[in-house]
Amino acid sequence: MVEMQAHTWVGRDTDSKGETQAIDVYWNPTEGAGKYAVLAVPAHLKTVLIIGTWYTSNIGVLLLNKYLLSSFGYKYPIFLTMLHMSACTFYSYIAINWLEIVPMQFILSRKQLLKIVALCFVFSFSVVSGNTSLRYLPVSFNQAIGATTPFFTAVFAILITWKTESTVVYLALIPVVFGMVIASRSEPLFNLLGFLVCLSSTASRALKSVVQGILLASEGEKLHSMNLLMYMAPMSALLLLPFTLVCEGNIFAVTFKKARETPLILLLLLGNTTMAYLVNLSNFLVTKHTSALTLQVLGNAKGVVAAVISVLIFHNPVTVMGMAGFATTIIGVVLYSEAKKR
Repeated sequence: MVEMQAHTWVGRDTDSKGETQAIDVYWNPTEGAGKYAVLAVPAHLKTVLIIGTWYTSNIGVLLLNKYLLSSFGYKYPIFLTMLHMSACTFYSYIAINWLEIVPMQFILSRKQLLKIVALCFVFSFSVVSGNTSLRYLPVSFNQAIGATTPFFTAVFAILITWKTESTVVYLALIPVVFGMVIASRSEPLFNLLGFLVCLSSTASRALKSVVQGILLASEGEKLHSMNLLMYMAPMSALLLLPFTLVCEGNIFAVTFKKARETPLILLLLLGNTTMAYLVNLSNFLVTKHTSALTLQVLGNAKGVVAAVISVLIFHNPVTVMGMAGFATTIIGVVLYSEAKKR
């Protein structure tokens, strides 16, 4: 949420939450060289820089979200998500129309537009829920819940498309769920509301992956990930605007007041929203310069790295059983990925 034709479909089943969710990738290897592709950079160095950017942006936006929403006291997850979408709109336009990182694609019909709008609802709910959960849960527990995405993807695939997998694939999901149960029962800072919101975000992200595969299945309606982001981001921002005004009050006045009292918040928001876009850009670049398998491996490891760094920064308590539960879930995700490839 693999078709070896003109485009390659890449699933991000193991994506974490509490961050701007990366759009699934359609990549044409013959397109999107960009105006500045002539700059000579050694291939190995380019790969290292891209992977470094991927890790920095994915973990950075997650930790900044946690800091802003929890430690810094900027408790407005809907508005923060709207800022993410606004930044993605701006950066996407520059990347596609000026830098020509990928070829520009256009929405060809009203039907295609309505499908993208439908995706925006699921996408926005998933990201807002993930960000909201960070107000109540530590990043480490947030990542443990987020790692269960493959389970929900398999469930929605059956319910919506009637697509079934082999028995081995379903058996691999047992440790995914079992590990999450252990982590939940052993979490010192467990919060029921945060848990339910985070679980909703995980499920809706899986739902978006399945629905996107259905709605944009025809060859003429497939959009490159960066083009899809360029169209979805402004729609999502507009969708979230009335919700943030109703649920979070006069957030613009609040932000202006906070900026006058603590100018640092402007730098934090700028860095946070920029990283939100880099999550999507680096996701595409990792796939382009390495492989879908590399992206999957990085995704599995990222949750663990983010959890460790968050514990070091925020000093939230962890238990041996909680760590064992998280590890069990990650092992299940790896087994699931291997079973899917067979």
